[in-house]
Amino acid sequence: MSEISVPEDRREALGLLARAPAARLVQLLPDLPPHETLRAPEIGTVMVRGRAGGTGSAFNLGEITVTRASIRLGSGHVGHGYVQGRDKGHALRAAAIDALGQAEPRATQSILETLRCEEQQRRAQTAAEAAATRVEFFTLVRGEDE
Repeated sequence: MSEISVPEDRREALGLLARAPAARLVQLLPDLPPHETLRAPEIGTVMVRGRAGGTGSAFNLGEITVTRASIRLGSGHVGHGYVQGRDKGHALRAAAIDALGQAEPRATQSILETLRCEEQQRRAQTAAEAAATRVEFFTLVRGEDE
């Protein structure tokens, strides 16, 4: 089975939209553009696979809940939204921003840049909090070890 080719910038955008807080998408896109619903938001599960040590053989880790939606704008551009969890509005807004990004990339540039900066800030804060708990281990040299 061949993999569908998705441009890297769209792949990054879909990831940003999926990871963004749902409430933030409502703030950034309060009103959905006129659209036709191709796939109403629906909730399902997806099997998550893992690898022991990141390199071992793959195994089924478990299932997570996801919500997906697909819309078509009047221009004919189709957008898809897949988000973790059960938030139908989040999936619908992600699909709308995806479709708008294809129809007019500059229209969504500010939304995506805002989400990118906020994600970087969240990651930096998480890293700083983790670094604050770091423990330094050291070994004392005893006289008999020389």
